[in-house]
Amino acid sequence: MSFRRKLLLMLTLTVFVAVAAVAWTVSVITRRAFEQSEQERTRALVAQFHREFNRRGQEVASRVEAIAGSDAATRMALDLSRQPGNTGAYVNEAAAEAKAQQLDFLEFADAGGSIISSAQWPAKFGYKEPPLANAAQAPSANAFLKREELPNSAVLGLFAIRVIREADKPLYVVGGRRLDQEFLASLELPAGTRAMLYTNAGGTYSPESLVDAAGPVAQAGRLEPLVDRVKGSGGEQSVVVSWSSDPADSENVDAIPLKTEKGELLGMLLVGNSGRALVAVERRIRSTALLVAGLALVLAIVVSTWLASRVTRPVEQLAQAAREVAAGNWQAQVQVDSSDELGEMAGAFNRMTQELTDQRERLVQAERVAAWRELARRLAHELKNPLFPLQITVENLLKAREHGGEQFDEVFRESASTLLAEIANLKAIIDRFSEFSKMPQPQLQPVDLNQLVRNVLQVHQAQMGAEGGPKIVAKLQLDDQLGKVAADPELLHRALANLVLNAMDAMPRGGTLTLRTRASGENACVDVSDTGSGLSKEECDRLFTPYYTTKEHGTGLGLAMVQSVVSDHQGRIGVKSAPGQGTTFSIELPRRREELAKFSTNSG
Repeated sequence: MSFRRKLLLMLTLTVFVAVAAVAWTVSVITRRAFEQSEQERTRALVAQFHREFNRRGQEVASRVEAIAGSDAATRMALDLSRQPGNTGAYVNEAAAEAKAQQLDFLEFADAGGSIISSAQWPAKFGYKEPPLANAAQAPSANAFLKREELPNSAVLGLFAIRVIREADKPLYVVGGRRLDQEFLASLELPAGTRAMLYTNAGGTYSPESLVDAAGPVAQAGRLEPLVDRVKGSGGEQSVVVSWSSDPADSENVDAIPLKTEKGELLGMLLVGNSGRALVAVERRIRSTALLVAGLALVLAIVVSTWLASRVTRPVEQLAQAAREVAAGNWQAQVQVDSSDELGEMAGAFNRMTQELTDQRERLVQAERVAAWRELARRLAHELKNPLFPLQITVENLLKAREHGGEQFDEVFRESASTLLAEIANLKAIIDRFSEFSKMPQPQLQPVDLNQLVRNVLQVHQAQMGAEGGPKIVAKLQLDDQLGKVAADPELLHRALANLVLNAMDAMPRGGTLTLRTRASGENACVDVSDTGSGLSKEECDRLFTPYYTTKEHGTGLGLAMVQSVVSDHQGRIGVKSAPGQGTTFSIELPRRREELAKFSTNSG
């Protein structure tokens, strides 16, 4: 992956993560705000419940007080005091008084707590009224909660007790009103909140005992775990109830226990806060976040593309310039457009290439001077050897000419032969130098390197196995997948033949000659290895210098010619050797795929 794409991806991910983090943070803050709002609404509703409870309690107490102070109740108390056995005459008295005072419950009881008349259940005549059963405990003057047993059910009510003391024995008036859906309907509830009332009849959970302002609660069974937890703990509990698969239908329900002064659990007030508003807000936050994220990503891609292009363009220019330098263009320069770190790096690169160019020029000049000095020294040495015999021969002729006669004729004939031989030697030296200086340019064509190596080896195969000569074993290690290269087959044949002859000369006692072809990236390579005595590092460094040779009768131009052929093919030649470990020459040639494609097109 390129640096520009990495930078683009990094900037895009940064924006995406930032938007996601903001959306998550806003969602969490919103949820906490809703939870706090729900708690405040629940507390407000409980406070309102208590206020309504107290108000209704005062109302019930006032109505029971009115019944206790009525003439009918006073006459009944006096009559029952004079005639204790006449209680049957007042069995229906409570019903009439309850209707007159709009009470749901009303009972008259004697001093022992036995019921004389009951408006809600006439058949309770003679039963004990629980709040009056304990004679040692005075009835409460305030309104109180009480579970009232009815013929078919038990209901929760708000009760008050008053005493009529006009006779010798007191007469108790117990009245109350239901706590039911009508009571819940009187509460002022905020939007999304509802109140429910559960009457604890003892035993197992009863869904019919749970009502709200509209009547029995649908799917009341889902609240059973919450009711059981309140029964078990005796304190407030809350739970989130999912009424359907839609999260918007969820409801956070808080249960507040309703107890007597003795701690008996009579029922529960359940406050439900709908999660629809929270879910709607969260969905709106998510949709807004997605919209913002989409716009931010588009903006981030545009901005990051611009930034990445602005940041990476100098880096790409540096990379391209570095590739040009590696390819041999030492004059490559990078345009400096800024004064920041990238600009400093570009300036440093330009200074480096300039210094490299200067150093290269100085090095090339020094190498050229050294090469021509070495060439002049070798050529002078080669020319000096035949010149000395020529000088001696001419001197001998001059001496013989002074003596004259037959001696001169004999010396003349011998000297002429010597002169001709040495002149021929000088001509051979000049011809070899001329041949090296006039190496022809390669004529490119598709060449199968494997076949070329086989041909070179075949030419010298007889020489390797000649009788009386060193025993040399030839090995071929060819890469069948190498393919062809664009090259001059004649020049390459001469270069490889020269390397093979050198390898054979390096093994006077015999050895192994290995010819190997291989691929090296986009290049093709040929290795020529021997198992001879090897070369020192100094010899390897000077090996390709013209007229430098390690052979007794060598000219010093063979390897220089090989290097010239390889260089004309835009290739490279190298040598690896060490004393006693043999020598390996490696030729690396470019495949020139464009040239091969042209040959294929032309042949087609």
